[in-house]
Amino acid sequence: MTGLGSDPVKAGFIDSLARPGGNVTGLTLLGRELGGKRLELLKEAVAKVARVAALYYSAIPGSVLEVKEVLPVAARALRLTIQPWEVRDADDFDRVFAALSKQRPDGLYVASGVLMTANQKRIVGFALKSRLPSMGTRGYVDAGGLMSYGADQADSYRRVAYFVDRIVKGAKPADLPVERSMRFEFVINLKTAKQIGLTMPQWTLMKADKVIQ
Repeated sequence: MTGLGSDPVKAGFIDSLARPGGNVTGLTLLGRELGGKRLELLKEAVAKVARVAALYYSAIPGSVLEVKEVLPVAARALRLTIQPWEVRDADDFDRVFAALSKQRPDGLYVASGVLMTANQKRIVGFALKSRLPSMGTRGYVDAGGLMSYGADQADSYRRVAYFVDRIVKGAKPADLPVERSMRFEFVINLKTAKQIGLTMPQWTLMKADKVIQ
């Protein structure tokens, strides 16, 4: 496995990271656990942020955990208020966007998930129209979102070749410990920042691994 953002133990794929058991091993990207760092970067980039709307797909337990449990803990330390917004299907976005337009939060947090990925252009369009600073996945930033922070997926895909090689040579997946991602990537879309009238702090730009001009 690779590209998995949820906890593979809690998801029931493996027994433990050290001893996976069964027929599954590989890498976990720690996607859900990075929520606090993402909020920290959003707050650093936009000091006035106080209320952050968090979009999540309710059919994915990991996304519910991220928005309902992980983010609130980090938000308290950063003096932020998290406003969870559940999206159940593609038709739900118009309802949520209309409500957000009335409430006018200071920032937008887009949790990962298949529904969010499939509708990321719609989410980006709303964020740009509303001039909302936003944090999402790497694909979200490539589509026009403001920022992303997460495991370097390209590096993870290269690393999974190690597991393939070992298994092809006779190793059992149950005996190969699952690895956590070691390289992380912070990406800023500077073009988007200009579109929403945001001047990114120089120290934040210096932290970025990639800046999309």
